[in-house]
Amino acid sequence: MADFHQTGVITSLHRLGEPDLGRLENELVLHTEERPVALVLPSLHSEIHGPALKRIVEELSRVPYLTQCVLSLSGEADFDQFQEMRALFDSVRARDGGPTTVIWNQGPRIQALFRRLRDEGLDPGAEGKGRANWIAYGYVLATHRARVVATHDCDILDYSRALLARLVFPTANPNMSYEFAKGYYSRVSDRMHGRVTRLFMTPLMRSMKSVLGPVPLLDYLESFRYPLAGECSMTTELVRANRIPADWGLEVGVLAEVYRNCSLKRICQVELVENYDHKHQELSEHDAKAGLHRMVRDIAASLIRNLASYGVEFDSGFLNTMIAAYVRTAQDAIARYSDDAKLNGLIFDRHEEEVAVETFSGALRAAGLDFVRDPMGSPQIPNWSRVVSAMPKFLSDLAEAVDADALEVS
Repeated sequence: MADFHQTGVITSLHRLGEPDLGRLENELVLHTEERPVALVLPSLHSEIHGPALKRIVEELSRVPYLTQCVLSLSGEADFDQFQEMRALFDSVRARDGGPTTVIWNQGPRIQALFRRLRDEGLDPGAEGKGRANWIAYGYVLATHRARVVATHDCDILDYSRALLARLVFPTANPNMSYEFAKGYYSRVSDRMHGRVTRLFMTPLMRSMKSVLGPVPLLDYLESFRYPLAGECSMTTELVRANRIPADWGLEVGVLAEVYRNCSLKRICQVELVENYDHKHQELSEHDAKAGLHRMVRDIAASLIRNLASYGVEFDSGFLNTMIAAYVRTAQDAIARYSDDAKLNGLIFDRHEEEVAVETFSGALRAAGLDFVRDPMGSPQIPNWSRVVSAMPKFLSDLAEAVDADALEVS
């Protein structure tokens, strides 16, 4: 079937032919008069020294339709590093000429706000990509300037502003009526990448369906070609309603919340670019707290918790059955990928793939046992509706804190 083939329960918007970036951006300039767009960028300061971020800045400086750009700076960034990041993004301007807002998450003002949340029983979670996105979403809500919020990572090596245009078009175009758009793309160079999706997420969902039978949440998740992609856009109504994990379970958690809060016909996935390259995580098969090993454990925990919330029962017996089914399904997938690689002349190390599956099955077992011992697990970050209900002035205080940090280095 051709690329326009539709599968699953959500709409797929494909990349058919060579994209016309000029047309997309011209239409977005018009659409964003009615549905203004904010871009949220979670970043570590270390990314300033890599090749990806400078290219992203160069591309974003030519985007004509953004109403707001917010970079959420995480990690142990000090004052000088905060200032350095602001200087790097000086050329990225909103359509009205306003500068990029950089949120200094390690700064004393933002840290004081995190403490206030904890004192109120609203834990914002540990430092990580989830919390970085969440606090930036809060700032966008506080400023009331956008109706659509997009986010993508800051380690995309071959970034083009066409990626952003395609990402926001379905949600910014008022004639398309989508409330959430998830990006997808190919991950191939001289070999296949995307190991966590290829060898964990997809085989796990299929093995769960073989054990459990039809589960609407699994059917929905399996409809996404790249469920772990970091690129998505959504309306501010969803931003306000969604609860998200603070850890590597962020992407799965966001998809589950969108499923909970949004009609399926308002959800789509959009093919962003022909191919996509970003920094690749180490497998870390001997260290459960690092690399893909940790990532898979967090993803598995998020998926298990969300399935349990829809009535799926997890006990030690089911866990053993699920892991056995997963390993069998993943091993079958390796054979298929090997044949695909041979046909296309790609490098394919079958031993490395098998080691990855063994590592991922161990992470899955650990996540499952964690859930059996403590079904609640680490709480998700409260959604912004709850925060505002408990602390009505919090969003305005957040905006004041971010703006005060900016004034100190003006």
